[in-house]
Amino acid sequence: MGTLAEFQKITDTEDFFDFFDLEYDERLVNAKRFHIMKKFGELVDKSKGHDMGSDEKLLEFYKFALITVYKNFENGYSPSAADVWAMFDKPSACGTCSTSSSCNDVEEVSHGVHACTSQPTISF
Repeated sequence: MGTLAEFQKITDTEDFFDFFDLEYDERLVNAKRFHIMKKFGELVDKSKGHDMGSDEKLLEFYKFALITVYKNFENGYSPSAADVWAMFDKPSACGTCSTSSSCNDVEEVSHGVHACTSQPTISF
């Protein structure tokens, strides 16, 4: 296992598993990457502000958190429909708007579903 500074530079899911020298199923990680990293990130965030005593103990917590999240998905955990569909409650930001709530060009497109109608500006 590396250092906390090395851990903090990791951005790819597979690199987290490699950092902790953990085996993983590439197919599972490819299929559930977003959900695995979301849950892992939530556990990492929960550790902030808690004194673990040392960087090594903190890294052990992170390793345990990644193992726990991965095993949950490996054993068939699936996020609830509410978790998944919550992302679609509001229209996503478009190329013109910074957030869906600030967009003035939102219209209903189908049965209560709204979308931003602004066209993004593309420059080369």
